[in-house]
Amino acid sequence: MVAKPQATGGVSGLAAQLITAQILSERAAKQAYQAATIQRKSFVQYLVDEKILDSHTIAVFASEALGIPLLDLFALDASAFPVELVEEKLVRKHRALPIFQRGNRLYVAVSDPTNFQGLDEIRFNTGLTTHPILVEEDKLSPAIERGLQALDTSMSQMISGELATLGFADADENVDELDMNVDDAPLVRFVNKVLVNAIGREASDIHFEPYEKSFRIRFRVDGILHEIASPPVGIAGRIAARVKVMSRMNIAEHRVPQDGRIKLRLSGNRSIDFRVNTLPTLYGEKVVLRLLERASSHVGIDRLGLDPEQHQAFLNAIQTPYGMILVTGPTGSGKTVSLYSALGILNRPEVNICTVEDPVEILVPGINQVNMNPKTGLTFAEALRAFLRQDPDIIMVGEIRDLETAEIAVKAAQTGHLVLSTLHTNDAPQSLTRLANMGVPAFNITSSVILIMAQRLTRKLCLRCRAAESVPKEVLLAQGFTLEEVESGITVFRAVGCDHCTDGYRGRTGIFEVLPITETLVSLILSGANAHQISEQARREGVLNMRQSGLRKIKAGITSLEELNRVTTD
Repeated sequence: MVAKPQATGGVSGLAAQLITAQILSERAAKQAYQAATIQRKSFVQYLVDEKILDSHTIAVFASEALGIPLLDLFALDASAFPVELVEEKLVRKHRALPIFQRGNRLYVAVSDPTNFQGLDEIRFNTGLTTHPILVEEDKLSPAIERGLQALDTSMSQMISGELATLGFADADENVDELDMNVDDAPLVRFVNKVLVNAIGREASDIHFEPYEKSFRIRFRVDGILHEIASPPVGIAGRIAARVKVMSRMNIAEHRVPQDGRIKLRLSGNRSIDFRVNTLPTLYGEKVVLRLLERASSHVGIDRLGLDPEQHQAFLNAIQTPYGMILVTGPTGSGKTVSLYSALGILNRPEVNICTVEDPVEILVPGINQVNMNPKTGLTFAEALRAFLRQDPDIIMVGEIRDLETAEIAVKAAQTGHLVLSTLHTNDAPQSLTRLANMGVPAFNITSSVILIMAQRLTRKLCLRCRAAESVPKEVLLAQGFTLEEVESGITVFRAVGCDHCTDGYRGRTGIFEVLPITETLVSLILSGANAHQISEQARREGVLNMRQSGLRKIKAGITSLEELNRVTTD
C-alpha cells in the first residue's frame, strides 16, 4: 500500500509532495489543483497539459518519493491488457489502466498513485486487490485509448479471424449437427466477448438476429439499438445454440419460443443476470438477452427524475396504508424500477410484501416474489388470490391485463392493502378509462385508485460535449414553453458526441405525469368523464403532463428538444 501524504497548504496527495520537495510553490500547486478540478482533469494531467512540469520529471519524482516502480507503458502490448475487468467509465474517470492480473491481484497503471479514491473504487468494482504501477502521463493517455480500442476491435478481429474458420452452413443444413459444435473454442470466446462488451457499454439488451443473407448483433444503449457486429450468417445457428446451452434451454427444440437465464460473475461482489428468450423466425432463431444488474436496478426514489412536487405526491401515496397506485407507460419505460424504488422504502421487517411478476427481474431480500407461470395455472389473478390468504400488507402485481386481475386488485385495495401495479396506456388519465373499459365500475375505481404515474425514459445529454444552440422564439413557443419562460431566457443544448458518450447522450432519466385522484377527479370519474376531460381538470389542478416535465429538463440542460420530441408528442 502507498502511504497517504499529509495535506500541505490545503492540498494533499502528490501536490503536497511536490510542495514539500520545493518542486512547486504552494501558490502554483493550489492554482493547478483548483484549475484541474474545474476542467475535470487529474492534477498530473493538468500539470503536463499546461507544461508546468514534464511527465518524466513527475514520474521519476513520484517513484522515488512513494517507492512505487516506474514502468514504460510503450514497451507493453496494449491488446493484452485486461481492460474488460474494469468499467470504461472508471478507466477514463480515474485515468487508471489495468495492465496485468495475477490471481486476485490487479496491477493498474497510473500517473498519480495518490488518487486513493480511484484505486478504492476500482477495487470495490472488481473485487480484486488493486496495486498501482507508476507510468508517465504523456504515455498513459495514448495507452488508455489503445487498450480501450483493442477491447472494441477484438470482436471484429474475431469475426474476420477465428469465426471465419468455422465455415458457413447452408439453409438446409441439419441444425442439430450445428448444435454438436456449440463448444467450439472460438465461438465460446466470441459469445463471451459479446456479453462482456454489452456490460462495458452499459447496454440493456443484446439482439442476435439471423436473416436470409446476413446476421447481425445489436445492443440497446440508453433505449436506442446500435449494430455492433455482423458475423458470418452461417454460424447463426451455432451462436443461438451456445446461448441456449448457457441459459439451460433445450438446444434440440427450434420450433417454439424458450425462456432461460444466464448468471455471469464478473468479480467476487459483482454479477450480471441475463434474461434470455429465443424466437423462431423464417431464417433461424432470434435470441434476445435482457441485462439485469442487481446493483443498478436498485435506484433510490430521489434518482428517478421526479420534479419536487411529483416526488412529494408519489411519497405521500406510497405511505398511504391502503389503496391502489398504478404506474403506466410502454415496455421499457422504467415502470418496474419505479415500483421497486417505492418497495425499497416500504420494505421493513414489520411489513409483509408479496409480488407477482412475469418474470421477476429484480431480486430483493425481504420481499416474497413469485414468477407467473400460466402453464401450471399460476396467473396474476391466482397469485393475487393466494396473496390475500398470506396476510399481506403490500401487494405488487406486475401488470393488470384483464378484468379478473383488476377486480381482485381493486378488492384488495378496498380491504386494507396497498396495491401497486402497472398498465400499458399512453398517459395517466387514459389509465382510468382503460380500467372502465375492462369492466371495472366507476365507484370501484374511485374507491381504490389513489394515484397514477405515467412515465417515459429520455436520454441525458453528455455534460462533456453538449453544446448550446440558438432556437428561434417561435419554435420554443411551438414546442410548449410559455411566453414568460422564453422572454426570461432559455438555454437549449444539443447533442454533439465524444469518446465518453453514445451520440452525445449518456444515461437516461424519467419524465413523469403524477396524477393524485382528488375529490374533483372522483366526481368526474363517477359522472363518466372521458380521458380528455380528466386531463383538462388535472392541468387546472397544476398536474404536469410528461411533455411539461420534459420541458423542465430541457431548461435544466439535462436533455435536448430532439430527444424530448422522440419520446413525447406536443
